[in-house]
Amino acid sequence: MWKCLSKYVCIFLLLTLSGFFFLFRNISILEWKLDLCIWELCSNHSEGPTPLDHNQSCNHLGQERTPEEALEEHYLLESIAWPEPPPQLMSIPLEQTSDPAHSHFAVLPAVGGREWHVGDQLESLVLMKDFQGRPKSHGGDFLLARLHSPELGAGVAGQVLDHQNGTYSAIFLLLWEGSVQVEVTLVHPSEAVAVLRNLREERPNRVLYKSLFRCGLLSETTMCNLCLPTNQEPLCNYTDPHTGEPWYCYKPKQLLSCDTRINHFKAGYQKDLITDKEALLFQSGVNLKTHIQAKGSDSVTVLPKKEDKPEVESSHAKPAPVRTTPSGYYFQGSWQSLGDVVMRQFNDPTAITQCLKGKVVYMYGDSTVRQYYEFLISFLPELKDFNLRSPGKAGPFMAVDIPHNILLKYRSHGPPITWTPLSISQLRYVANELDGLAGGSDTVVVISVWAHFCTFPVQVYIRRLRHIRRAVVRLLNRAPGTVVVVRSANLRAQSLKESLIVSDWFSVQLDGVIKAMFRGLNIKLVDAWEMTLAHHLPHNIHPHPPIIKNMINTILSHVCPVKN
Repeated sequence: MWKCLSKYVCIFLLLTLSGFFFLFRNISILEWKLDLCIWELCSNHSEGPTPLDHNQSCNHLGQERTPEEALEEHYLLESIAWPEPPPQLMSIPLEQTSDPAHSHFAVLPAVGGREWHVGDQLESLVLMKDFQGRPKSHGGDFLLARLHSPELGAGVAGQVLDHQNGTYSAIFLLLWEGSVQVEVTLVHPSEAVAVLRNLREERPNRVLYKSLFRCGLLSETTMCNLCLPTNQEPLCNYTDPHTGEPWYCYKPKQLLSCDTRINHFKAGYQKDLITDKEALLFQSGVNLKTHIQAKGSDSVTVLPKKEDKPEVESSHAKPAPVRTTPSGYYFQGSWQSLGDVVMRQFNDPTAITQCLKGKVVYMYGDSTVRQYYEFLISFLPELKDFNLRSPGKAGPFMAVDIPHNILLKYRSHGPPITWTPLSISQLRYVANELDGLAGGSDTVVVISVWAHFCTFPVQVYIRRLRHIRRAVVRLLNRAPGTVVVVRSANLRAQSLKESLIVSDWFSVQLDGVIKAMFRGLNIKLVDAWEMTLAHHLPHNIHPHPPIIKNMINTILSHVCPVKN
């Protein structure tokens, strides 16, 4: 009996071992086949974006311009052209550069010593000197001018005219009665502007972008940008097929194809962008966003407007060199538009809710328009933010007010975008999003695209706005009742690091482009540049709540205009 049992045990063990052998063999075969499939998938170049020839240069980026587009670009660049120092003065010691402490401005007297009245034009003459107290002989300094009355909560942006001989005119329209004070600020000396211009044209990749590529157990991170050095490494081409907007990443060196890209994120900034000598041109409190003092009084008293006055007069004995036309001004803390809209004050949630009732509001762009979304969901108690599991502040976001049938949506623009890691599926271009809208009288679109383009040549920004403008025109053609609002650039705090990446000088150039490109279209402009310049609060990339509230009032005044 025991002999028989031992025989069966041996047979059982033999069968068990055979089973394990075949099982492990099949598992190995399956793993090998799986690895083979993953390898074929990850290294398949026949699908998804194709690598670029590394011999191509960055000059080919984007779609070929038409003759009309090339002509428009020429005129746009001419309109924002900035005076350059003479070649022999491009590299001079700090002592010979513009110094706000030695410079001054003076309010020019009124014609014939007469009184000032609302509607007149005030002119101040700015004389720039170097650190040794010698007058500058050329222009190109970046100056800001503001007229304000702190006790009235009033302020208006001034217009600065460069005479290209070291003197400047700051011109203001007098819009309210009482004591008004002139304020002039040197943002950058002309020598610093020359450094910034060179950075923009020669070092557009000073913000570092990366993407993660992953397939199975393989992963790799590579550099990405609008334009990458062609240093013998193949590139993956992620140019948008609809707009032609270019974007590239270095192809992973592992067995990963271009279509295994997972996300997009900012990886930091380039270092050693300028020399120690050039860094002296960006000293806070010395020559970076520093006030220039007045020689004599910086204030005048403005009397009520003369009813029989035939035309606006200037402070100077000669005719004013330019007629300043601000987009608006602050009075008692409220923005008063000088454009085609009667400003309304939406001071309580009920007023805003009634204005937006039955409407869909789409917000596209950078964080400066996301501020509007955040303001509304914090101010309107019945507008509930819907959790879309979006990462950080990148969006997309959505909020609803069901009782009043209000839908609010925000989505960021496509790359370049300097935020937390974004899934590739969430990288959308504004022009494509606009083409997906039906539009109509119940639709409001708000666009703000500028802050992430400061590091690139202006031509890159012109191309992006051209695509957005075309989409806006198509939207208004199929749905003329759609309200489209475009927000311009704004001022921000400045330090050495910020100046090299996002200087106000970069922003003022983009501001000029966006206003010019949308001029004449049936869109509404929020002039964020003047609204931040005219206000007394410190400049910030994200303007302070009182300024945002005035911007919201401006938008809603267009959405729900005063009826005659």
